[in-house]
Amino acid sequence: MTQQPFIIEPHFRLQEWVAEARGYFRDEGLDYVFQELIRSTDGQHHNRGDKVGAFQSFERGREAAVSCACHWTVGVAASKGKGRLYADLYSVAPSGIFVPADSPVRSPEDLAGVPISVGYQSGSHYATIQALEQYLPAERINLSFAEGMLFARLDNLLEGRSPASTLFNGPYYLAEQLGFRKIMDTTFMITTMITGDPSPEDLRKFFAALRRAQRDIDLRPDLYQRYYKNEFPTRYHPMMDTRRWGPGERLVFEPYTKAVYDETLRWIAAHGIFADSGMGSGLYEEAAIAGA
Repeated sequence: MTQQPFIIEPHFRLQEWVAEARGYFRDEGLDYVFQELIRSTDGQHHNRGDKVGAFQSFERGREAAVSCACHWTVGVAASKGKGRLYADLYSVAPSGIFVPADSPVRSPEDLAGVPISVGYQSGSHYATIQALEQYLPAERINLSFAEGMLFARLDNLLEGRSPASTLFNGPYYLAEQLGFRKIMDTTFMITTMITGDPSPEDLRKFFAALRRAQRDIDLRPDLYQRYYKNEFPTRYHPMMDTRRWGPGERLVFEPYTKAVYDETLRWIAAHGIFADSGMGSGLYEEAAIAGA
């Protein structure tokens, strides 16, 4: 049987770009295909309309051997057999709820009833609830899914069509740079989904390269922030000053444990986010794999 190519698909962060540019994947001996799908599609790859988000992309099937999404969605998708959660590491993505500079919203309480643009069953969906439920009852948290995925939400905020939006990583920094106000932080965890049957040795090589890239970013983020432009449609580039941005998502080479997985699925179930379709077996032993 011919082995499928090891496809690497960046996910709104710097690590894959740094590892590719510095030759770390090659140094580790990984035979791979580097697949960029954001700039080349003008952002349309992740703009599929109302209530089509990260979970639905796993249902359709992803080409990449290794891909990422918020840990809530990866946990449920793995529980439903759409791939395996790679449990040897996770990452933490800066995220926040932003409003225009002239918005009357000044505090989390002021967001009561205000439509907040988020991605359906994607990180911004869960993270916004988790942050705001400290301030507001569930019936006063008004999530809007109509704007679609990340760049559609960003466009609507920048052009004054959304009163509030939850953004992470590069779009977070762009909104901050352009003077939009962050009402509260919604930083969240991201985990890795393994699809197909990549070899344990290829996974080891891939993550060894990312570990080296993470070290480089930690040491000199100023050398690598320019790679954010690879993750944005070209139309945004004139307004982007990535020198002012932060390092974004950070890989944490610690286990995503059964206790964390179980607590996450309990939280999702308590909030009824998959009440219409179920959450699969919920068994960590079936959903997760660890490296060799």
